[in-house]
Amino acid sequence: MKIAMWSGPRNISTAMMRAWENRPDCTVVDEPLYAAWLADSGADHPGRDEVIAAGETDWRKVVAELTGPNPDGLPLWYQKHMCHHLIDGMDWDWIASLTNVFLVRRPEAVVASYVRARGTEQITPDDIGLPRQIKLFDWLSGQQAPPPVIDSDAFLDNPRGHLQALCHHLDIGYDDGMLSWPPGPRDSDGIWAPHWYASVQASTGFQSPRQQSISLSGVAADVAAACQPLYQSLMAHRLVPGQGT
Repeated sequence: MKIAMWSGPRNISTAMMRAWENRPDCTVVDEPLYAAWLADSGADHPGRDEVIAAGETDWRKVVAELTGPNPDGLPLWYQKHMCHHLIDGMDWDWIASLTNVFLVRRPEAVVASYVRARGTEQITPDDIGLPRQIKLFDWLSGQQAPPPVIDSDAFLDNPRGHLQALCHHLDIGYDDGMLSWPPGPRDSDGIWAPHWYASVQASTGFQSPRQQSISLSGVAADVAAACQPLYQSLMAHRLVPGQGT
């Protein structure tokens, strides 16, 4: 099984990757389309040249690998994807062959974290991935049953329940080892990890959500407001532990 987790930045996507990598029956890949998207978009991200030099910039070659045999012959292959890495004009049929899951977070929290991490007030809805995320969700829902959606805040309130519910939905066994992992970097981390992964590399498990007051203004507030309806639309399909499990 190939599990594609579709997220935006500044979510719990890397911690989620840690959880799946901690299963003995699963291997992971970290944002495999990043280099191709950077090369195509011209986006100015930290470590841009290094990411492009280390990665594959032909998305067709990346897709061929992602839809090919699972690495190391393991039964599960967890693929961590950013929705905005889907290049304009890319064929999406390959995505329908994967087992897809969506990961979302409140737009105001994503925007605040993104602005803080990038050290800039310049942000657009596309930077946090939600416009492309809803397009992909709607497209997949037209091909098959709507994929499950995981809300980050609700997940952090009950990681075990959500992972049990997700494994049940995927018809695979739940492994309690998904709840904790050794600290530090991993060979599976993208080369961009020094720019983004300090928190997760110091972690040993999912951390309870921090109650924080978020105050946005200007462009940041406008972006969060524009993305709110998209977030609410996805939340209508959120995975709720105990329902249907």
